[in-house]
Amino acid sequence: MLTEKKYMRKNNLAGIITISFIALFTFSACAQDHQQNQQRLSLLQTISSNTILLNNQENTIPLLDLDKKNIASVSLGFSFHTAFDSLLNKYTKVSSFSSDQYLSSTTLNDLEDDLKYFNLVIVSLPVSAVNDPRNMGFINSLAKSKKIIISLFGETGSLLAFDGLTAPLIWANQNNEEAAITIPQMIFGGIGLSKKLTANYSPKYLSGSGAVTTPTRLKYTLPEDAAVNSDNLKEIDNIANEAIRAQAAPGIVVLVAKDGKVIFNKAYGNHTYNNGLTEKVTDIFDLASLTKTTATTPTVMRLYEEHQLNLDTNIGAYIPKARLSPMNNIKVREVMLHQAGFIPYIPFHNSVKTGDYSRDSSAAYPTKVADFYYIKKGFFKDFMWPKMLQSPIQTRGKYVYSDISMYVMKEISERLSGIPLDTYVWENFYKPLGMQTAGFLPRNRFTKDQIVPTEQDTYFRKTLLEGYVHDQGAALAGGVSGHAGLFASANDVAIIYQMLLNKGTYGGARYFQAQTVDMFTQKQSDISRRGLGFDRWDPDASKKYPSELASPQTYGHTGYTGTCVWVDPAKGLVYVFLSNRVNPSVSEKLGNMKIRPRIQDAIYRAIEKGNN
Repeated sequence: MLTEKKYMRKNNLAGIITISFIALFTFSACAQDHQQNQQRLSLLQTISSNTILLNNQENTIPLLDLDKKNIASVSLGFSFHTAFDSLLNKYTKVSSFSSDQYLSSTTLNDLEDDLKYFNLVIVSLPVSAVNDPRNMGFINSLAKSKKIIISLFGETGSLLAFDGLTAPLIWANQNNEEAAITIPQMIFGGIGLSKKLTANYSPKYLSGSGAVTTPTRLKYTLPEDAAVNSDNLKEIDNIANEAIRAQAAPGIVVLVAKDGKVIFNKAYGNHTYNNGLTEKVTDIFDLASLTKTTATTPTVMRLYEEHQLNLDTNIGAYIPKARLSPMNNIKVREVMLHQAGFIPYIPFHNSVKTGDYSRDSSAAYPTKVADFYYIKKGFFKDFMWPKMLQSPIQTRGKYVYSDISMYVMKEISERLSGIPLDTYVWENFYKPLGMQTAGFLPRNRFTKDQIVPTEQDTYFRKTLLEGYVHDQGAALAGGVSGHAGLFASANDVAIIYQMLLNKGTYGGARYFQAQTVDMFTQKQSDISRRGLGFDRWDPDASKKYPSELASPQTYGHTGYTGTCVWVDPAKGLVYVFLSNRVNPSVSEKLGNMKIRPRIQDAIYRAIEKGNN
């Protein structure tokens, strides 16, 4: 069954209320009917195989360079524009407009004026709307100043009205919800096109016309599209609901992508046990240590590829302050493997004294740690960083998981790139990949109700943490750290790990060479299971880590707040689990109940059973 989850953010633009949909429409494996899903899938496949792309000589579709595009979607009387815009927003931020908002106008000049800040406009309209001179006047005028894409829905005897158009035109011969959720995926490369016109429709659009494209991004579809029976995924619901009932976490989001297709994305529970905010698949979570592999390690990978970073060079060569410290001679490779000998962590928050912080911001207390909590200027530089540099090296050559490792890698990366880590990952990865929510300091971009709260901190910050990193050290460092501080939705996490599963490519762009992805994600240590930065499948069968059925190729990471992401190349699988198990306070139930590995194994069993 397909379900639609939506919430809207209203913007006042030139006095007109427009609506921006934030990745709302989801395919969800519902318990009710595998047979219904098969029938729905058949209809979706029929639409896909009969949709035609015209005027794509410049290879505009599938879209490239999302970081250079500011996109609007305009509905000209299209009844299914909510579903259409929701799927567009799975791929990047798209702002929504409708001609219905301008019914009192004889022209759509006001609408065209409201689009002045956008450099690409996707226009959706049914065939019947072509007969309205107001609509065609708008399209022809807009095409003179903007890049546009036309999405046309319904049977047509002629395409003559578009003979003067040079912009891409996607025509689906059905006008229904299924077509509305198919064309956006074609525009962004979730679904390929191959159909050609079989008759002459106008002097320009002749038999044989039609472009061919190949998939480049995630597809959002039903489990049956990946040969998985949706009924066999019901066990995910059972385990997730068991966790909610046991108060292992107030809220959970699970996403499953198989062979480049998102076949399951579902939310369970609420933001907290008592505030009534229902969990949404679009909600933003504190990823905790997923920061290590979703921000810091990709940065290291890029600097390594650019020959700015050598894994076998010592820390002191990159960090002048380290040259007179115990960590001077430690190699970067040892740091990435957690074999540098660093102690696991330093509880910096226990050293905060009266006078180190203030409830109000000022020049002396500029760094926001939480609502009504500001740390004094230079606290990281003058206290935290020297304490790490001088911390004892006790276990060099042994595997000891340490957060200090990624503090160090952040400092090295920023010195080499000259760019703060949060800016670097946004510009180099998240924005071009189309990841809208991923980033540090989410309260600077999102409202509190979009961010899942973590702990009711009663001992350090004395407040509910809503959009401020749970990890105390990362918080004191200003919310941007190499080991914690990253927030994102499940969809955004899936996008970057699908890129890694693709061996470095996504959306028609290459982010890493395949050999770089292989080197960092495959086993690189003689004394532990780990890759470089990445955690991995444990060969000790008694540990069943990350789950009993995971293949030896599996890599990913877990996070203290109750998160994980695991990529299994053997199954073409990306599994994302997000929760706030530390709300209202830290609980071990999620781990003790083995919720994350049990759901992972339920996915494997559903795949093995197949589409039966």
